[in-house]
Amino acid sequence: MLYSASETVFREVKELILSGELAGGELISEGDIAARTNVSRTPVREAFLRLEAEGWMRLYPKKGALIVPVADGEAEHVVSARQLVETQSVRVVSVRPHAREALVAALRANLIEQREIADRGDVAAFSAIDADFHKMIVAAGGNPLLDSFYASLRDRQRRMTARSISRDPGQLSRILVDHTALTDLVETGDADGYNTAVLTHMRQVHGLGFEGTL
Repeated sequence: MLYSASETVFREVKELILSGELAGGELISEGDIAARTNVSRTPVREAFLRLEAEGWMRLYPKKGALIVPVADGEAEHVVSARQLVETQSVRVVSVRPHAREALVAALRANLIEQREIADRGDVAAFSAIDADFHKMIVAAGGNPLLDSFYASLRDRQRRMTARSISRDPGQLSRILVDHTALTDLVETGDADGYNTAVLTHMRQVHGLGFEGTL
């Protein structure tokens, strides 16, 4: 698919933000991105306005664009929302054997890809396939409203995961272990076990404490 220059810049810069290559608190300029993407400043300006509207950057005339850091408390809110939505979907598939079987097969295929990407140490790609893993669980619940809601969390999830892995590359192997265990819980239809395990998984990945959460 061919995109306009502005759409291309928007996608490329957003990916840099989600992958952590452009970190929260970093100040960038239109000129920097124009040179990096080999376009004029006009499409960069248009892309920056869209990124500001989505909350990824804050524009300062004649100074540049600030990459908005992950807000205080955002990780807690994202984790809580994801736990509720994912667990509900696991409860649904736990009483639908055929749906559960199809989901487990898809998750195990995803795990194979995760291991290959982890071996390469590709943080951006891993954060994307990690998000896909959890998205498949939600989609299996068959509730389009929850699908749409969860999709709105995906970018935040990717950014948080990429940041955590960049800080501690050892997270890659721990996430794989956790995902394997979560898949096993889906396979057995243990929604309560999944609820506890996914919360523990997410809080450990994102460096959150456990006091008062279980």
